[in-house]
Amino acid sequence: MSGRSRRFRTRGLLVGSCLAAVLGAAAPGTAYAAETENLPPVVQDLQTEFKDCATGDTPAYVGRPPVLTARLTDPVEDDRVGNPEQLSAEFEIWWSDANGAEQRRSFTTGPAYPDRIHRIAVPDDIPADTVISWHVRANDGTVDSAWSSEAPGAACRFVYDDQSPAAPVVSSPEYPAETWWVGGVGVYGSFTMDSPSPDVDEYQYGFIGGPYGTVRPSELGGPATIRFVPLSNAPQRLSVQARDRSGRMSGRTDYTFYPKAASEPVSRWKLADAAGSTTAAAEAGQAARAGRGVTFGGPVPPGTPLTSTATLDGSGHGFLTTDAPAVDSGRTFAVGAWVRPAETGRAMTVLSQDTASGTAYALGLDAPEHATAAWTFALGGAKVAGGTPEAGEWAYLLGVYDTETGHAQLFVNGHEVGTEAEAAPVTADGAFQIGRIRGTNGYRQRWHGDIGDVRAYDRLVVPQEVTELAGRKPDLLGHWSFSTAADGSTPENNGGSPLRLGTGASIYRGPDNSCLPDIDPDCPWKPYPLVGEGHLALDGESGHAVLDAPVVDTGDSFTLGVVASIQDADATRPMTVLSQAGDHTDAFRLRYDPSTHAWQLIMPERDEAGAPETVVSQVTTPTGGSGQGTRLAVVYDDATDTVKLYADGYTNAGATAHLSNGWTSTGPLQVGRGGTADGWGEYLKGDVDEIQAYAGALDDDDIIGLGSETDPCLCG
Repeated sequence: MSGRSRRFRTRGLLVGSCLAAVLGAAAPGTAYAAETENLPPVVQDLQTEFKDCATGDTPAYVGRPPVLTARLTDPVEDDRVGNPEQLSAEFEIWWSDANGAEQRRSFTTGPAYPDRIHRIAVPDDIPADTVISWHVRANDGTVDSAWSSEAPGAACRFVYDDQSPAAPVVSSPEYPAETWWVGGVGVYGSFTMDSPSPDVDEYQYGFIGGPYGTVRPSELGGPATIRFVPLSNAPQRLSVQARDRSGRMSGRTDYTFYPKAASEPVSRWKLADAAGSTTAAAEAGQAARAGRGVTFGGPVPPGTPLTSTATLDGSGHGFLTTDAPAVDSGRTFAVGAWVRPAETGRAMTVLSQDTASGTAYALGLDAPEHATAAWTFALGGAKVAGGTPEAGEWAYLLGVYDTETGHAQLFVNGHEVGTEAEAAPVTADGAFQIGRIRGTNGYRQRWHGDIGDVRAYDRLVVPQEVTELAGRKPDLLGHWSFSTAADGSTPENNGGSPLRLGTGASIYRGPDNSCLPDIDPDCPWKPYPLVGEGHLALDGESGHAVLDAPVVDTGDSFTLGVVASIQDADATRPMTVLSQAGDHTDAFRLRYDPSTHAWQLIMPERDEAGAPETVVSQVTTPTGGSGQGTRLAVVYDDATDTVKLYADGYTNAGATAHLSNGWTSTGPLQVGRGGTADGWGEYLKGDVDEIQAYAGALDDDDIIGLGSETDPCLCG
């Protein structure tokens, strides 16, 4: 039986079942012809300007004369070889004009193979603000389908809107337009946008630097409000456009406002009181009574402006307290302090707020059984935990609660740790506690260690402030430029300890300008020093320089910078540029490894021969891209437990690693050699210049300045 004859089985099971399936699946906007000798094509996927067919009392609104589309298919495949069936579409639109007379137009598309989209563009002379209906039917060259508007379908409807909405008006009670210095950094404000046009269904907005977004009014044509918190007191601008239901956009409204600088803490205790004091003076808020277990005049975190701290002995008398809350914990707030735990094997509280029966919030240290200790910030029943406390190590803790987002966050040393937690605010009017927390049976989790500069804010602490609060300015320990030598040593630039030169080490000064090679052919050519007026030249056999003591505390954060150059012909074996030894191994070794064509930093995890090592490397030429050496920098950040190796001011993923516990080495700084199982080895055959050493971790911006003749500007 041919394909043609199969299509004319009008009373068989095939046609009956196809019709049942087709008619049973019909939906508004899709129509199918009744049973005929030849099954008619099918119309489906009707769209008005790429919006699904809208029927009834909810027409689609369009901002221009629309494109109407429909997909035409055939319920039975045509298997006539070489003569495939083609389908065309007839679109019809109609409306009532201003006099009530019906206007109707028809458009027919050219034939195309089945399952293709057919489209027509509605002429631009159609009336605006008028409901226009349309339907479509298909023809296979033999028979038409039913109109798509016939039952169970319905006519599609749209309204052409030729007017854009009016630009919105923006207002804010906290940040009035063109008003100088209102609100403040970290203080939320409401911004309401309202267009006079009655058909606006969305506002698109954006602040300078973000965020950007959209917001919908609760009812068509109504206003919409967003919340925003300034992160700096630079002039701010909010740009808004209204979008109506047809998709037409209004002009842009720019709203400029000027936030005040960030407000000071509502409560603050520096804890820098004189030894023997029984109270802690308040920079803001109430003075705090001190228990007998509190000693003032304690140590301070290096690189901070703190002058002293309070030491709490961990006993029932080691606490400070006020009669009232430090901050309203029922609203957005933040609390923070510098802390140094004397132990990490038990839970200890830094700051907490009493309620009638417990605690509203607590910032401290948790030490679960069989788990690693972590810093914590708890609010109500929620808790954020992260970071790794270490006994005797300073850390800056900051807990933040944002009522706008409902999230509690914890920052350690300027970095967010853990996962922000959803929390409900807890309003409290009890006492504020430093060094303990209230439990069901009295106070517990008493702090043992040092606490300094306790602060409480009634606003968000913005990212820049988080970094600044935890900032520790590195301290320059030494800078050697290798410009001169006397009595077998080369001086430190600022009068510190000199480096003693071993046999095979000398200061190279470069050309003396007594003759010019470009003019005098008999004048020998001599290269210039790596940096400045001279550099250290090492012979690769015994040449080295040594300091009489360690240059950095390798158990704490430190930075080392050096310029080094090795000629390609000499790069045949590993050679050490800088090292500092412990009792059994080097605490660090900065070397060149020709097998990987990379500068390499090796830091053993313990002061043991054969201890596991953390290794990072940077692939680059040993002479540097300009032939004037490579500017190398090593940065160990004990606060974040990371070590980085920089080459010419840059680092990468392969040159960054986790190093959880640095250890303090006691050996002197070695230049040009490192310790081996057989004694000193890996002697450097090459040149070294501009060694700079810092207590503390320099940031990326400051690393750029290392390797110059002057100390870099430390702006952090």
